[in-house]
Amino acid sequence: MKRAYQLIAPVALALISACSILPKPDPSDVYRLTSAQTTSQGVPVSWSLRVSKPQSSEFLDSPRIAVVPNGNLISSYANSRWSDPTPVLLRNRFMDGFQRDGRVTLLSTDETNLQADYELGGQLQAFQSEYHASAVEVVIRLDARLVRGTDQRIIASRRFEVRQPVGDTKVPAVVAAFGQAGDQLNKQVVDWVVQQGNTAAKR
Repeated sequence: MKRAYQLIAPVALALISACSILPKPDPSDVYRLTSAQTTSQGVPVSWSLRVSKPQSSEFLDSPRIAVVPNGNLISSYANSRWSDPTPVLLRNRFMDGFQRDGRVTLLSTDETNLQADYELGGQLQAFQSEYHASAVEVVIRLDARLVRGTDQRIIASRRFEVRQPVGDTKVPAVVAAFGQAGDQLNKQVVDWVVQQGNTAAKR
């Protein structure tokens, strides 16, 4: 038993020493999707809305800040990430947009089991920065669907695409451009949902 201990002890000590010299992972800078959208004084609607996470590719369904440096290559910025996976980030941004707009007051998300008259969902096709020669731009592309809650029938669908130029290749400038692009997309989606929801409610 004593000999076995003498053999094990040096091995354990070597493993502990090896663990202590392993490189530590670099910390990531965590970014939120900021908003400069102002509040609206529109007429409140009578129907309710559930905002769901859009479906996306496996790569976009993560907190990575995606970048397309050239061609079909998709990568991400090192040591930087979003505060949430991209679909969650966009869903929460839409929720904030509807709340700031003020016309749809009966709101919920797909995290609850609450029933709603309509549901906003869709497919997120792009949420990335793209390099074109020396120019950089943020691209958000969403195939949105508005679905009736009672029978899950699609009552409207539309592709939204926003492109926002970036003045600097550094991550903070790219994140700021994502915020500007998000504001543009938010306004377009909110206006479209309100219009389609009101039209469907009259049928």
